[in-house]
Amino acid sequence: MNFHIHLRTFDDEMADAWREYFNSPDVTVAVGDILETDTDAILSPANSFGFMDGGIDLVYSHFFGWELQDSLRDLLASEYSGEIAVGQAVVVPTGNSRIPFLVSAPTMRVPAPIDGTANVYLAFRAALLAVKRHNVASPQKITSLASPALGAGIGAMPFDRVARQMHTAYREIVLGDSAWRKTARGVLNQHASLLR
Repeated sequence: MNFHIHLRTFDDEMADAWREYFNSPDVTVAVGDILETDTDAILSPANSFGFMDGGIDLVYSHFFGWELQDSLRDLLASEYSGEIAVGQAVVVPTGNSRIPFLVSAPTMRVPAPIDGTANVYLAFRAALLAVKRHNVASPQKITSLASPALGAGIGAMPFDRVARQMHTAYREIVLGDSAWRKTARGVLNQHASLLR
């Protein structure tokens, strides 16, 4: 099945950073409103508790309605004791026919800088895995995902590091790059490359 990723930002420098890493026809980088993207799912980098009342998540709440935050928090309460860790993600129906799914993949437990972490990699990796799991279990497939720049706002991660971490997750989950996992040195080198 074909799968397309739309990377959207209002910042030209962030778009340029993405373009340095992503050169696949299955990934589109653009400057513009993420909510204008023709996509099956949109990525929310919300906190671990599912509150969608700040940053890009507040924009989503105004667009989809506050019921989406309620649905997300209900799911987290029933299946995760109210909290998902960075590195986990869930898919939630939005009730919107144009963008039917939200993928919640926290980049931080609570709002805080994440500059010196691998959190963007972990969050984007989790989002891509959540889409794969959804597509195995659900008849309504997700064939495209729109994502903002994870960790670039409140997280204060530099644009190049954001792009590198997102691309590393993409290479691993979508393209199947896993050779680095075969040795401890490979794992350490991969981790160090995320933080450069």
